[in-house]
Amino acid sequence: MTADPPAGALPGSSPFPPIADYAFLSDCEVTALVAPSGNVEWLCLPRMDSPSVFGALMDRGAGGFRLGPADLRVPAARRYLPGTMILETSWGTPTGWIVVRDLLLMGPWHHDSELSRTHRRAPTDYDASHVLLRTVRCVSGEVQITLDCEPIFDYGRRPAVWSYGERGYHQGVATADGEDLELRLTTDMRLGFEGGRATARTLLKEGDSRFCALSWTAHEPPYTFKEAYDGLVWTAHHWQHWLARGDFPDHPWRSYLERSALTLKGLTFAPTGALIAAATTSLPETPHGDRNWDYRYTWIRDSTFALWGLYTLGFDWEADDFFWFIADVAERDQELQVMYGIDGESKLDEQILDHLYGYEGAKPVRVGNAAYLHRQNDVWGAVLDSFYIHTRSRDRLDERIWPILKRQVESAIRNWREADRGIWEVRGEPQHFTSSKVMCWVAVDRGARLARLREDPELAARWQVVADEIHADVCEYGVSERGVFRQHYDTDALDASLLLIPLVRFLPPDDPRVRATVLAIADELTRDELVLRYETKETDDGLTGEEGTFTICSFWLVSALTEIGEHVRARRLCERVLSFASALGLYAEEIDPVTGRHLGNFPQAFTHLALINAVIHIIRAESGHPAPPAWPTSDTS
Repeated sequence: MTADPPAGALPGSSPFPPIADYAFLSDCEVTALVAPSGNVEWLCLPRMDSPSVFGALMDRGAGGFRLGPADLRVPAARRYLPGTMILETSWGTPTGWIVVRDLLLMGPWHHDSELSRTHRRAPTDYDASHVLLRTVRCVSGEVQITLDCEPIFDYGRRPAVWSYGERGYHQGVATADGEDLELRLTTDMRLGFEGGRATARTLLKEGDSRFCALSWTAHEPPYTFKEAYDGLVWTAHHWQHWLARGDFPDHPWRSYLERSALTLKGLTFAPTGALIAAATTSLPETPHGDRNWDYRYTWIRDSTFALWGLYTLGFDWEADDFFWFIADVAERDQELQVMYGIDGESKLDEQILDHLYGYEGAKPVRVGNAAYLHRQNDVWGAVLDSFYIHTRSRDRLDERIWPILKRQVESAIRNWREADRGIWEVRGEPQHFTSSKVMCWVAVDRGARLARLREDPELAARWQVVADEIHADVCEYGVSERGVFRQHYDTDALDASLLLIPLVRFLPPDDPRVRATVLAIADELTRDELVLRYETKETDDGLTGEEGTFTICSFWLVSALTEIGEHVRARRLCERVLSFASALGLYAEEIDPVTGRHLGNFPQAFTHLALINAVIHIIRAESGHPAPPAWPTSDTS
């Protein structure tokens, strides 16, 4: 791979598209990112967390798949077909116009899938077809188009060897030494091979259409344009029918909620119900920096926000699937980890891929994530509140859940006094992070509520005593002399995670310490109104360099400002953060407040979950309904 900037790059320019310019595709088993050039620059097979076969996102020489006009130009327009995950790109050339549509194909339920269905949740009428489908149509004039498909297996380490398939010039088969994965490229164009590339060129005139389909399992791809178009229509109906199940308010911001819901669904691994944090690895939080992590895994702390968002928007089935994924790993493991693989894998060893240049040269490029070994004491609060939300949505507590729940509460009780690495997984020394103590309180408090629901007053009373002890400890040691909650017990530094205090109902919103904390973060921990996680110069996070503002924290601030009655300021901030959405309605992890540039892995589930929470807060406040906490409770006892 390239050790220097790729050839042809202009001085001071980047051959990498801005992160926010990528389109996101999913079939709920794999994900793909498509650049404005029409190049598929990220696709991992056969699962979301597998090695890439197209990795130009990480190195311009690590493989890609382009379909578009022969002369590389900027597209005239890009959009998702309404209510879908189907990307439509329009190209204008001096001689004519073409429209390209890209999608990961859905089909009827495939009971014979080669992927393990051992832990599959309830089957639906739709299932991934394991096909990346691309269609092109000339709408006026005539346009010369090219297809250029160059897979490089195993994160750009194993070049493909092409041969013709059973359909002759209309099908290519790509293999590589040491790889079990086999790719088939099926098209109504005539293919040729140039080294590791499969290519095709054709002139389209007005009314002409072509397709190409990349498949990687035994499922049959389309063999004609009609079959391809029928598959596209089926897939569009799948996404539109799914979205129609949701409960979206009639509001100008509805489109943000719908795109966030579709993105969260696309980041869900259907066989298990796991929700990955993002589709990518190692997109830098600091340009050219080393804050680069693999986010293609499930974080337990996402569970409560995920359940809240999905239940709020009416997607109970998806919420249940994710809930049972969390319940499965919590039942299996005596000690709950902070994160897991998408099939519940507990070992996520971190490796550095030195052969990859990295996005805009940001190194290291990591796969795996060593954070699975961290102690993060907030995890029990996330799990218990997930159980609490699930139980309150049904007014009953599943018998299978009770022993799991008890074990998690007792773990929180045993460990709440211990230092940890906090919600942000800092790689410096463990500290007594205030937000971790608060989430331990959440674990024990929710446990006591559920014990009362089970009519076990003795256990409820014992747990309530501990919850009150944790509460008193935080109020004594977690508040600075100026009456503001602090990052950890040995500093007066601010931390955006403290915005969760009113949202989890640790204290009522009108408590002076809550109000002071929310306003201190709004006034002191922001850049151009957008919120930082913390000041890197005040926090030992084990890393160098600065980072952008964290979009999830900005949305948390919207919710917290609404909680304390600062409705005008909350709405203004919400409008500002929504204005930073990509042209396709997507968010990375961070935003540079000066340039508006998106930073970090993309698209980011946690950001879209916080968006849902913030927007619903604003809408309900303006309609006169009580604003819901991030983790709603139906009582205040």
